[in-house]
Amino acid sequence: MTTTITDRYAAAKEALDAIDQGHVLKFYDELDEQQQDSLLTEIEGVDWPEVAALIETHVKNKPRFTLPGSIEPAPWYPYEVSDAVRAKYIEARRVGDQLIRDGKVAVFTVAGGQGSRLGWDGPKGTFPATPIRRLPLFACFAEYIHNIQKRYGVAIPWYVMTSPLNHADTVAFFEKNAWFGLKQENIMCFPQAMFPAIDLQTRQVLMSAKDAIALSPNGHGGSLKALYTSGAIADMLQRGVTQLSYTQVDNPIVRMVDPLFLGLHELDGADMSSKMLPKAYPKEKLGNICVVDGKVTVIEYTNLPDELAEQRDEDGELSFKCGNVALHALRVDFVEKLNTRPTETGTGGFALPWNRAEKKVAHIDLDSATPVKPETPNAIKLETFVFDALPLCETSIVYETDRVDEFAPIKNADTPEGEEAANDSPESSKQLQTERAARWLEANRVKVPRRADGTVDAVIEIPQVTAIYPEDLKDAKLPRAIEPGAEVLL
Repeated sequence: MTTTITDRYAAAKEALDAIDQGHVLKFYDELDEQQQDSLLTEIEGVDWPEVAALIETHVKNKPRFTLPGSIEPAPWYPYEVSDAVRAKYIEARRVGDQLIRDGKVAVFTVAGGQGSRLGWDGPKGTFPATPIRRLPLFACFAEYIHNIQKRYGVAIPWYVMTSPLNHADTVAFFEKNAWFGLKQENIMCFPQAMFPAIDLQTRQVLMSAKDAIALSPNGHGGSLKALYTSGAIADMLQRGVTQLSYTQVDNPIVRMVDPLFLGLHELDGADMSSKMLPKAYPKEKLGNICVVDGKVTVIEYTNLPDELAEQRDEDGELSFKCGNVALHALRVDFVEKLNTRPTETGTGGFALPWNRAEKKVAHIDLDSATPVKPETPNAIKLETFVFDALPLCETSIVYETDRVDEFAPIKNADTPEGEEAANDSPESSKQLQTERAARWLEANRVKVPRRADGTVDAVIEIPQVTAIYPEDLKDAKLPRAIEPGAEVLL
């Protein structure tokens, strides 16, 4: 039986009135049919009983972080290979290679954001990221997948989580670029869920327009729910995929498929594992990967006490040095169990803790329908974090990676010339990409010009279809030397 728009309106009104949020439909009669359909679609996409519960627990009350009684530094597998780990790393690489070759590995890119912080009008994944070709982030990942597919003779399924804000534009970008030469049937794009902003004072859901709720994505923790509700997990199980490599969209040199990391994860029987970067200084803005009550847990840098952040071991190294960079390996059946396990209410379903943030949220005045642009935080946004799944694991490992080797994120806009350069900007990313390329060339006996401070006096780009390890260049036609100030695309 076809549901009419009248039926949909009645159902929406009943759901909203039940939790005192009926104002969401205040302007409904002023809308045309297309606007009515759009608003009803938004309403139908929100779990309103959950909204009501979270208003009680996270809006009327402000949850406070309670420092656990037992916090210890997390153990980790080192990036540098030593005699102590050499045999295990050889076995892990063999296991990881076999997982990939057997078609048991898929990649997952969290790409729900827009490029607005970068001054870019479009999904962040469409942002030009490489030093010379200005290849978009999505294309960087596609090149890596092409390399892995050729190397292992296997198709790598690619799952891309968008948001309702950028889903259509993302799919259109893939279509415009002919899916970057990959098979369309091996790429699945799906949006994550959204959550309404709640007014700090009135506890009402804010409206961004007469026909639109002020919605925002439900956080990267929502990616684990979206994998299940979208059918992506079912697709993986049908394909025989058992392991998932989780990365975010802003890092053009990330190792989307890392056989050593995946092999260590598999050998240790881990449910969800993490890569870490050694923190550069005690209060670096990275979550701290710790062990709390025997479980791997991430404690935000703002919540780790200074005395722990600054604690050092007998060698003078930071005790709590494992910085979280949102690079994970997950068992597919673990994600499935997260979505079907019993919850506190006794029903099956996904449950990660919600996190509260006070934000400035533009909206319309409910009396006049005029736009309001607040100058101070006026609303609560609620989101979940993917790393909060770590304490739910039976086993979880941590593996150290290297900043230059695979961490050149693009999060912040470049600063004007003459000002101190921003971290995690397009410019800092391009410098890191050039530094990695220079190291790879130097490992292959190419002379690379460097300035007095050690930085590379050139711009160098090595496409990931060409190489993803320095040894991939050993049979390539390479110059003997790079000229100072040159732009070199290999």
